[in-house]
Amino acid sequence: MAARIQSRVIWVAALGGFVTLLSPTLVQHLEQWESGPKRVLVVYADSMAGGLPTVCNGLTRHVTTTPIVVGQRWTEEQCVAEEAAALERVQRQVIPCFKRLPPPSVLDMASSHAWNLGAPATCGSGAMAAWNRGEWERGCQRISRGDDGSVVWSFTSHIEPKTGRKVYTFVQGLANRRADETKKCGADL
Repeated sequence: MAARIQSRVIWVAALGGFVTLLSPTLVQHLEQWESGPKRVLVVYADSMAGGLPTVCNGLTRHVTTTPIVVGQRWTEEQCVAEEAAALERVQRQVIPCFKRLPPPSVLDMASSHAWNLGAPATCGSGAMAAWNRGEWERGCQRISRGDDGSVVWSFTSHIEPKTGRKVYTFVQGLANRRADETKKCGADL
């Protein structure tokens, strides 16, 4: 039987309540969107992320302090241990951005967003602004859509060598992930 990430409940004094770190819902969501039914055990260069070395369920240098080198082989146990440590680190970066105790599904999908895009992006997002006003549904909607209905957080970017300008490319898979995050975000509302 494969090793699994264990959830933990912690008290967050600033929010006056308990939150669950590493919830089964969040872990299953990341498995669904990062690696599918089986973890990736050989580090690969993620072409959608500009060649960023990636392994397991989306582990990159942006979420872990462990060196990740293309071609390196990881074990299932290494993935579980490092994913748990990295995911808790990401969640502990996101939790202080909330001014109100978030429903579990909101914390889970804010954490998924931060795992994929970085905690600073999540903390500075329109979704977080809405959540901090207690507008839980609007915040969840803003994970995938702007208030005007436009698709958000579903693009990759690169610098065009000839012009030096940043170019954004829409990625349907990212739009699908954002839509799923929006749906799951509202589960506890």
